[in-house]
Amino acid sequence: MDARLDMTAEPPAFVLPDLLQPGLRIVFCGTAAGTTSARRGHYYAHPQNKFWPTLHAIGLTPRRLDPSEFPLLPGWGVGLTDIAKTVSGMDKELPSGSLGRLACDALHLRILTHQPAILAFTSLTAGRRYLRRQAEFGEQSETIGATRIWLLPSPSPAANWNWREHERWWRAVAEGARGGE
Repeated sequence: MDARLDMTAEPPAFVLPDLLQPGLRIVFCGTAAGTTSARRGHYYAHPQNKFWPTLHAIGLTPRRLDPSEFPLLPGWGVGLTDIAKTVSGMDKELPSGSLGRLACDALHLRILTHQPAILAFTSLTAGRRYLRRQAEFGEQSETIGATRIWLLPSPSPAANWNWREHERWWRAVAEGARGGE
């Protein structure tokens, strides 16, 4: 029987588990797990990815975490997810439709269920796909229930060329997540 027609077929497994629960200050959302992250089973696992050093530098974690320590993040009010949960690779390598309406609607439901204070997309591509419009870095006018939406520069090694110029957006979202302390 064709699996597409078999309503009893198991849904595809997530490449990386969601790190979502009620009460989070901020949830970071990428497009999909990168190749290194999928292979290692940890978010933002490429050694040159700026995600983990940046979380510490902007004060969202008390020390620089190793990617394998991602399950500790909710203790500091931080969660993780991706739009495309069942595929991995660079954005240009993802199967057609993997960042489409169904994936974005599923993300919307996950965020509406858990209601973090902020959903921060870790790339313009992710944010624009979710919003279905052109958008720039920073806080957006749309919300998901009470959850505010931010678009951030990508911490990926592929985007390192502009990191120094754009790190300020990560500092701004951290201040927003802390309530402007």
